[in-house]
Amino acid sequence: MLTTYRQHGPHSGSHPIAGTGQTRSTALTIEVGAAIGRGATSIAAFDAALRELGVADANLIRLSSVIPPQTTIERTRRVRMPIAWGDRLYCVYASHIATERGSDVAAGLGWALREDGSGAGLFVEHEGESGWEVDELIHASLADMTARRAESFGPVRTCTVAARSDGRPTCALVLAAYLTVGWTVP
Repeated sequence: MLTTYRQHGPHSGSHPIAGTGQTRSTALTIEVGAAIGRGATSIAAFDAALRELGVADANLIRLSSVIPPQTTIERTRRVRMPIAWGDRLYCVYASHIATERGSDVAAGLGWALREDGSGAGLFVEHEGESGWEVDELIHASLADMTARRAESFGPVRTCTVAARSDGRPTCALVLAAYLTVGWTVP
């Protein structure tokens, strides 16, 4: 199921991308996708999941889960933003790897947006042995985190994935892709 969450409110100006000397337009689209990867090793399984999402050629820069204002979140099967070999991909992700035949593995992201229409919000990431366990952890974390803030938040949205290892290392991955940035050499 593809669900799109849109910001409500005015768009104006641009925002600096810290440390890059660049700015982004007011509307940031974060793409959220999930994948399962299998490989000869845990690293190879993680890479297979990254390839399934279309982000394996990027260097992942893990963020701490704050959704900036004026953001749209879109669910996707594959990340559609252009990624050149070695680009930095700013993202939030959850990954979990099972290595024994018959072991279950699950990962998920959850998010809640502020009710003020700003598009700002929070992500959380969790891993576990089942989709149900991950979903419970996501809801518990966001309930606590939003209750401790002055702003009001809307409903929790989730994206989870689960699999069973067939004896090969198996990676469950859910990733929220914020932005890609290339490298400039002086």
